[in-house]
Amino acid sequence: MKNLKITTVIKTYPSDELSKTDQELVTAAKEATKSSYAPYSRFSVGVAALLKNGVVVTGSNQENAAYPSGICAERTTLFYANSQYPDQPVDTLVIAARTEKDFIESPIPPCGACRQVMLETEARYKHPIRILLYGKKEIYEIDRASDLLPISFDGAAMEV
Repeated sequence: MKNLKITTVIKTYPSDELSKTDQELVTAAKEATKSSYAPYSRFSVGVAALLKNGVVVTGSNQENAAYPSGICAERTTLFYANSQYPDQPVDTLVIAARTEKDFIESPIPPCGACRQVMLETEARYKHPIRILLYGKKEIYEIDRASDLLPISFDGAAMEV
């Protein structure tokens, strides 16, 4: 037997230590929560994606009474970016979430389905996606989406 050790480095910052560009992306992600449709969970998520060409694309979660029919903010944003800017990789993805009262204190990670889509987007463009997870107390920075899904399923698994 062998042990497989997986290590992920997550940097933490107070928001005032972010660059001006990152602060603007956090603001855009927080603003995107306003377009969330979350009547069931009352948990609004907004995402801002900075593309390689400098364009910022935003999205939010969209719920449905038939839960599987809804979609997370991360996938809304990435699918829109990939369809409207098919030649532009995502440089940075910022995720912010709030309840009906306020933004959350600590950063939340993306769900497994969103991690898979991020991984596929990195593979598609052969370009890492830097991720910032916003929380009022601190912000997490992850160097690439693949750090969030270290043992992952990708297209190579289907090759013979």
